[in-house]
Amino acid sequence: MSLSRFSLSGKVAVVTGSGRGLGRAIAKGAAEAGASVVTSARTKADCDSAAAEIRAAGGRAISVPADVSQQSRCAALIESAVKEFGRLDILICNAGIILPNLAERATPEELEQTLRTNVGGYLYCAQAAEPHMTRQGGGSIVMTSSNASLVAFPELLTYNISKGGVDQMVRTLAVEWGERNIRVNAFNPGYLEHLMARSEEYERDPKVEDMIRRNTPMRRRGRVEEVVSAAIFLASDASSFITGTILPVDGGWCAM
Repeated sequence: MSLSRFSLSGKVAVVTGSGRGLGRAIAKGAAEAGASVVTSARTKADCDSAAAEIRAAGGRAISVPADVSQQSRCAALIESAVKEFGRLDILICNAGIILPNLAERATPEELEQTLRTNVGGYLYCAQAAEPHMTRQGGGSIVMTSSNASLVAFPELLTYNISKGGVDQMVRTLAVEWGERNIRVNAFNPGYLEHLMARSEEYERDPKVEDMIRRNTPMRRRGRVEEVVSAAIFLASDASSFITGTILPVDGGWCAM
């Protein structure tokens, strides 16, 4: 088998939540694999700098700021990508939020905000991408989920719920869109060296770090590049007969 099947050369990829952290690393990884990339985040400066970094390294990229919790902004993001590059082959849904709280204290506002971004934003982008992918004969949609969809983490009720919803969305879209040659998959990271916004204080607690190492068979956090590799694999033709898959990338956490 040729390793060229892992290449994204000639493809166009939209990566949401790519202004910083994991999303930015995925956008850079897609560009390094040969894709033309559309970076997107709520903060214009962040996605502008991500696109500029890709171009400085010799890749092709544009920046389209968007708040994915708004359906109209998701539609505009996809239309901008197609207008610039003429097609859309890959959508990587990565934008997300986490609002830690005890279950009994979780508020309606926290639940609504989390679901609108983590679930609604993924669905709205996928809905906007589908007609373009159908017309061109197919595409790959990859969603960042979490091992919080597979096991329960305390003080993360709304986040756990949202990621469970992402997994079921992946399965449903894979079933409905499979005959259109649109593949839909998720990768589910565990604890990474990169910390999500609003979770830094919790995760930097030495007791939490000890808990992570004890409960991860590989006895360490994941590196960002290890998750990027999973995303690129699912986006590429190397996974051309894989759809509806939930791929844990968590050092064995869910095997414990």
